[in-house]
Amino acid sequence: MRAPAITTTPTLTPTVAAATVTVTPTPAPTPVPPTASPLPADTAPPSPTTSPTVSATASPTETGAVTTPRPGVPGTSAPVYTYRVVATYPHDEGAYTQGLVFENGVLYESTGLYGRSSLREVDLETGKVVRIHVLPEHLFGEGIAVDGDRIVQLTWRSHVGFVYDRDTFDPIDDFRYPTEGWGLTHDGAWLIMSDGTPTLHYLDPVTLQEVARIEVMDGQTPIGFLNELEHVRGQIFANIWLSDLIVIIDPATGQVAGWVDLSGLLDGVQSEPPVDVLNGIAYDEEHDRLFVTGKLWPLVFEIELIPVGGSPQ
Repeated sequence: MRAPAITTTPTLTPTVAAATVTVTPTPAPTPVPPTASPLPADTAPPSPTTSPTVSATASPTETGAVTTPRPGVPGTSAPVYTYRVVATYPHDEGAYTQGLVFENGVLYESTGLYGRSSLREVDLETGKVVRIHVLPEHLFGEGIAVDGDRIVQLTWRSHVGFVYDRDTFDPIDDFRYPTEGWGLTHDGAWLIMSDGTPTLHYLDPVTLQEVARIEVMDGQTPIGFLNELEHVRGQIFANIWLSDLIVIIDPATGQVAGWVDLSGLLDGVQSEPPVDVLNGIAYDEEHDRLFVTGKLWPLVFEIELIPVGGSPQ
């Protein structure tokens, strides 16, 4: 069921920079999420219905429905970006990265897998874990977002999220949701959550209840497997699970504003144990730096985005 669209805020012009640029200020928070459909009182958010085929030996991971065009193929008219590596930083190869946030000079990370899930404060330069909160063995950690002096963390299939004191990692609250939990970000007004489907759920940061949702589309094609999320210069960046792709989403419309192809990022990098998929996006707003990593990756990469066929701007 889809209700009429609500009043929107002015649409932001997509500005994915290839080099250091002036950051476009995010508009002041508005009382409702942009162009998201308000939830009818008797309607629960949708749950993923289709699981991809995975190897029997694969690690536990997210499931959901997906239709994802490869950048550069017929079906997408959105800009496509490649990358330049600016710097690399050590990363714990045992960290099954599910969420990544850089806030006020501090890197926060959420890790998954049953019995290995955690919330961490990490020193970017050394990769050392400064502080850690370990989740109970029956919980699979997922996306995180910083909300003022709090950190909010999702879990995968347990339908429960947690709120922590940002400085101490002491748990201070929990909340429920009916879908799976995948990615989480904060746009300055709302928490935005993915569940593996093309739907992004807007949560009130005070009540932690869903207030609206948007459907992510590339033209008329729904884009699923939306995983780790990050709010970057007024847009939403989302990892596409099981791929080397990041999709850039216009939150005012749900339409795809661009694709980032990170193929080859780990070429030549030695790693033990074997790495898993790309997952983890963090943005340093103060210095306009973009970081990416993956599950069990040995490095965090600082990258610049370059338009395909173009050059850094």
